[in-house]
Amino acid sequence: MSSFEPAESLETVTLLRDGPAAVVEMRRPEVLNAWNAQMGKDLLAALRACEAEDVRAVLVTGEGRAFSSGADLGSVGTDDIPLRASGRPDLEHVLQSRYHPIMRAVRRLDKPVLAGVDGTAAGIGMSFALACDLVTASDRAKLNHAFTKIGLGPDGGASLFLLARVGWTRAAEIMFEGRVVPAEEALAIGLINRVRPTEGFRETVEAQVRELAAGPTKAYAAIKRTLNAQVARQLEELLELEGREQGRLGDTEDFAGAVMAFMSKQPPTYVGR
Repeated sequence: MSSFEPAESLETVTLLRDGPAAVVEMRRPEVLNAWNAQMGKDLLAALRACEAEDVRAVLVTGEGRAFSSGADLGSVGTDDIPLRASGRPDLEHVLQSRYHPIMRAVRRLDKPVLAGVDGTAAGIGMSFALACDLVTASDRAKLNHAFTKIGLGPDGGASLFLLARVGWTRAAEIMFEGRVVPAEEALAIGLINRVRPTEGFRETVEAQVRELAAGPTKAYAAIKRTLNAQVARQLEELLELEGREQGRLGDTEDFAGAVMAFMSKQPPTYVGR
């Protein structure tokens, strides 16, 4: 039985604590922890609470059978998303206001952030996991760079984090194909750090974050600063670029058609417009 206790319960996210170890748990299991506007707000609030000095390591994970299935496409048009002149959703605004603040918060925390990925991590859910310092996945986990499946490019810093983890060759393949990467392959190519059995997975990652929280906090902070200086120094520039590109793509016929196809569970047809 977990010794983590709720420290703050938000509408879609719970922050749990066990001494210096914290867990940020996404809690929309009925939609595989898909992100809507409220989850963006709640995740940011929980991560900011983890800035407290007495928090020394953070685990981010999802309730149920997924880490996060990505953006909640069912909320497009109903979820406080402004529209462009064309009447289509302003995806650049969504990225800059909802998703990118989360990635900045993860990288700015001066303590280890561990992603515990059990089940699906797709789209922005995959980007969120890769933004973390360490990724431990269950043996049923699947990472899915799903953006091209709905006519979009990478977002949430994926263009940086994916390239930094696996290099140009594999990053290009994963992004262009928008394909699913099973846990064992993800481990083999260096996309994640560890694979652990699904049975007892939550206990495993909770033990891992406790171990991190008991470690040399100041040394961890120095490691994170040096990694950020080398790898994430272009993060702001790339988030801006991703936002602009996604804004343009959200205004295309290909995206509109792909979302409709997704909602009706049909394969999309792209027309190049």
